[in-house]
Amino acid sequence: MTGEGRSRGGLVGLVAAVAAAGALLAQAPVGARAPKAPPPAAEVAWPGVARGGLPGTLADGAAYSPALFLDGGASVGPALDPRGGGVRLVLRSAGGAVRVLRRPDGAGRSYAAFTRAGDQLVWAESVTAPDGSPRTELWRAGVGGGAAARVTADTGWATFANSEHDIVPRDGRLYWTASAPGPEPVTEIRSVPLSGGPVRVSAEAGTWALAGWPWLVGTGGGQRGPTRIRDLDTGRTTTVEERGGALDRCGPAWCRLFELSGDAPVRSVLMRPDGGDRQTAADNGATAAVPDVAVLDRFEVLLGDSSAIAAAVGGQRLLVYDLRTRQLVAVADAASRVSYRGGILWWSTSAGTTVTWHTLDLRTVD
Repeated sequence: MTGEGRSRGGLVGLVAAVAAAGALLAQAPVGARAPKAPPPAAEVAWPGVARGGLPGTLADGAAYSPALFLDGGASVGPALDPRGGGVRLVLRSAGGAVRVLRRPDGAGRSYAAFTRAGDQLVWAESVTAPDGSPRTELWRAGVGGGAAARVTADTGWATFANSEHDIVPRDGRLYWTASAPGPEPVTEIRSVPLSGGPVRVSAEAGTWALAGWPWLVGTGGGQRGPTRIRDLDTGRTTTVEERGGALDRCGPAWCRLFELSGDAPVRSVLMRPDGGDRQTAADNGATAAVPDVAVLDRFEVLLGDSSAIAAAVGGQRLLVYDLRTRQLVAVADAASRVSYRGGILWWSTSAGTTVTWHTLDLRTVD
């Protein structure tokens, strides 16, 4: 072939390639975006973060669910009584040794609202009274040993929401909220000495929950809309407006809201109570996994759509948004029963009938 022929052939090939590229561009949807890169895994984003794990059964074979983690890997939580008849409350060491704090004693008993006050573990117990009515009591036990002791049975209609602030220790007293009797919504702020004694009660009109001391946050009785934050020390109340989204819940530092736009997935958004520093935590439909907003004033814990692994074994994708770095991080692909308290995030995974609990200490993230 002559040089002229080769030049013509090359030109024809170039024109054909450009035309083909143009055809592909013409077929691309207007406004289409390249898919977003998946969030980095926790071990990549946070290489120094402390993680742990423990089996979902005790040495005696009883199923165990941690409800609060202590430093060093110990935990406290309910476990079935191998003798039958109910649920024990146990303190499990990092090595697996078990100390029984409470036995069911034939009564239907459940445990909630765990916290730590110095060297004391504190929790609420719900039992059924002889007349069939529910009764809630506060109990405590030393972390280092000793028998459990009842703090008070005068709890009112306690309103616990699986928040780490359900019971707030402060200056030797325990604080919690209860619903006052009557036709109008009124919240009681109750407190008792950690060692036991008379209960003090004050009342606030409306539906409120504790968010650490000295904060109350309005819960709205399940209604969406503006909410309030009240400082119990000063009496000052701040009203938080929705500002372009459905306001879900607030803490003293951050508020959570959801944005919906047509058929697009829900967006999980965080903002300051004054509306500033607005950040999108997730735009893929992931929503809050725990009640508390932006734990440690930094991390929003989210559950997203099930991954292929989760679809096979159960659970959802566990994600954490870091407000400081504005980064979404993937923690687990198939997480169930996600909980958080005191800086520790934990969840379970299943492999057949085998359950494993996993922990991630958010306090160790740089």
